[in-house]
Amino acid sequence: MQATTSTLPARVISFPNVQPYALPAVFALSGLLMGSWASRIPALRDGLQISHTMLSFVLLCGGLGALLSYPLAARMMAALGARRTARTGAIGLCMVLPAIGMAPSVPVLMLAVLMLGVTGGCFGVGLNAVAARFEQAAGKSRMSMLHALGCAGSLGGALLGSAVAGMGILPSVHFIGVALPAAALLWSSCQMLDGDDRGEQIEKKAFALPSGPLALLGVLGFCGAMSENSIADWSGVFLKDHFGVSAGVAPLALSAFTVMMLVSRLFGDRLKERHGARRLVTMGATVSAGGLFLAVLAPNEWCALAGFACSGLGLALLFPFIFSAAGQQGAMASASVATMCHVGGLMGPPVIGTMADVLGMQVAIGFIGLLSLVIALVASRARMLA
Repeated sequence: MQATTSTLPARVISFPNVQPYALPAVFALSGLLMGSWASRIPALRDGLQISHTMLSFVLLCGGLGALLSYPLAARMMAALGARRTARTGAIGLCMVLPAIGMAPSVPVLMLAVLMLGVTGGCFGVGLNAVAARFEQAAGKSRMSMLHALGCAGSLGGALLGSAVAGMGILPSVHFIGVALPAAALLWSSCQMLDGDDRGEQIEKKAFALPSGPLALLGVLGFCGAMSENSIADWSGVFLKDHFGVSAGVAPLALSAFTVMMLVSRLFGDRLKERHGARRLVTMGATVSAGGLFLAVLAPNEWCALAGFACSGLGLALLFPFIFSAAGQQGAMASASVATMCHVGGLMGPPVIGTMADVLGMQVAIGFIGLLSLVIALVASRARMLA
């Protein structure tokens, strides 16, 4: 009698598909790195005893690096494709961040911040190309939500910076502790991004300045980048110098700004369908101006924090909507508007720093409030904001 053996089906262990979360994770991690850097600017300034004017030129190096990154990013996109460009830029960013914290002198710090702009610029070009493909495949607006995740990461970085600063942890230790796990997570997340790694040719004319109807979008990008970068770089310094807050409280200005920006962007796509981009940007810029004037006239640091929160709420939808409008006109239009954004970010640090040294931090923050009023006026006339 022949023995029969019954075979049971092998138990299959299934793992959840994490690929759909790769792109959101990269946006959040990029925000975490930049929020960590911005949150420790007051500590870096105090550690090297840098004046407002000198700090403005240190920050200028970051904008200059971002502007100089375009030729390198174009070559990387042609040789590596969008996904590998994003991955290479992300790892470079994680390597540069600890170098900033360990910089022993102002010249070394300026070089490190310059490289932060270069690596961050390359990272951004690759990541935005991947995000554009994702949005096209989805068939509907996703950019506001992705930017919201970047804000969530920035908020996490700012809150972490506030906590470690309050504990007296040096920026060098802080940045190493953030960069090492972020590098591992970014590498694995970028590996899972959709992409065939084919080279993408970027036209040389793609970085021309916008003209015609696009010029108003360029002005909005210029003023918006100047405002947002200045608040990220100088709000903590303002709290520390004007109200004498501790090193742990100073980064909360960036946290307040970022958390309200996050909230606004979470609902941005729905609000756009109901009210239209032009109306939202115009009203939001007006709210931002009111918040910044509140911060300038605030009797204490808590009222100033509320003012920076209002500014974040008001400015949040500017960049998702102007890039969405420019993107409908083609890649060259988007790149020309992006150029204006980087020029605005480049000019912001020296302008605000010089004003702070000559006229005081209150006047410098008030000037950013005036920029919000300019944004509101221009947005009300920008017909391309649908």
